Amino acid sequence: MDILRRLGAWLDRPGFPWKSLIVTFSIGEYFLESYLSYRQYKVLQGTKVPKQLEHEVDQKTFDKSQDYGRAKAKYGFVSGLIGQLKSLAIIRYDVYPKFWSLTGLFLSRYLPARLQGEITHSLLFIFAYSFIETLLGLPLSYYYHFVLEEKYGFNKQTVKLWVTDMLKGQALGVVFGMPLGYGFLKIIQKTGDSFFFYLWLFMLAVQMGAITIYPIVIVPLFNKLTPLPPGSLKDGVEALAARLKFPLSELQVIDGSKRSAHSNAYFTGLPWKKKIVIYDTLIEKSSEKEVEAILAHELGHWKMGHTTKLLLISQVHVFYMFALFSVFINNRSLYEAFGFHNEKPIMIGFLLFNEVLSPTDSVVKLLMNILTRKMEFEADNFSFKLGYATELASSLIKLQIQNLSSMDADWMYSSYHYSHPILTERLKAVGWTSENKVADVKEVDVDVQKPVKAADREL
Repeated sequence: MDILRRLGAWLDRPGFPWKSLIVTFSIGEYFLESYLSYRQYKVLQGTKVPKQLEHEVDQKTFDKSQDYGRAKAKYGFVSGLIGQLKSLAIIRYDVYPKFWSLTGLFLSRYLPARLQGEITHSLLFIFAYSFIETLLGLPLSYYYHFVLEEKYGFNKQTVKLWVTDMLKGQALGVVFGMPLGYGFLKIIQKTGDSFFFYLWLFMLAVQMGAITIYPIVIVPLFNKLTPLPPGSLKDGVEALAARLKFPLSELQVIDGSKRSAHSNAYFTGLPWKKKIVIYDTLIEKSSEKEVEAILAHELGHWKMGHTTKLLLISQVHVFYMFALFSVFINNRSLYEAFGFHNEKPIMIGFLLFNEVLSPTDSVVKLLMNILTRKMEFEADNFSFKLGYATELASSLIKLQIQNLSSMDADWMYSSYHYSHPILTERLKAVGWTSENKVADVKEVDVDVQKPVKAADREL
């Protein structure tokens, strides 16, 4: 605590250049990510199928994959530039203090005095700001789903479903966000300098609760879940779960096809009661043994404790963030640099703190990607040892083709952005040698002209 106090005192100096610092961080991060995206775009301009896939992917499919990758990259360039300009405008034109004053004026006019105060003001600020952000993002979201994804045959949702999803998301944000935001702010107000410890315990309880609530309450609001019908696939998955002593309580199919043609599978639930969810698109486009191979990979994450390790790491990160936030929460020079001269709202302090912390987040992201890629190789090897070597390789190739995922990647770009190894690396790791053309096992509909989500643990 003494070290944190000294750090806080050193940072809370009159005239400390917070704005310049945050703008420099923001621009630096933007140019770094733009440079990495440019490197990846050059790879996406390649015309030769990677050697590891030359017997699996025909030239037409590879060209479509490259074209799809370039289209998404161009979208990323535009959306990234818009996001960067928006961030700079927020700082340049003091949007935070102006919007804080505007929401405060609304409260004073339309709510009784007993309902006013910093917590109410902060919650109104956050949810109103979030709603405006969502509205401003609708044009890009519409283009992505109904132009880009539709062109390549992946979008399945209607405009009505898209709007409904957006409204449901906003409603859920209010229903769950209001009590969470209240608890967050109340704990800080009531527990003094040691608030970060109690805040960490609170967020841990929230995360554990979310693991329980998400599959039961949230998922059914957006998708239909049905039990996997009796048959050889169900028997095979249940036998696999029993073999690994996986606490399987439910085996369900999710109608992912109503939104997208992308496919995957995941598991979720508490340590003693797990649910496996398989996308209907995965069942449709894969053999039963390939589905088993994918689930063997997923269960490998569970068996080797990957999900538990990632949870523990995330908790360490959250604790570190909250402890560091205690240094910034009363930093008057930070508030004043952004136009808050007469008050220091906790929520505003947390927003500004996250801006300051942005460079370290990039480092954490890189380190986490290194770790999760290692875990993916381990899960692949786990499935391999269970006897699914051929089925795992063929399922990976099929998913790559069906999703038109990039067949190759720049090493710097993938190191920074990818939590999973690229396909060629995974095939090489399991010692895949082609005997039959996997793409010919089942025809894949990737017609560019005809329209054709993963969760807790993705393949």
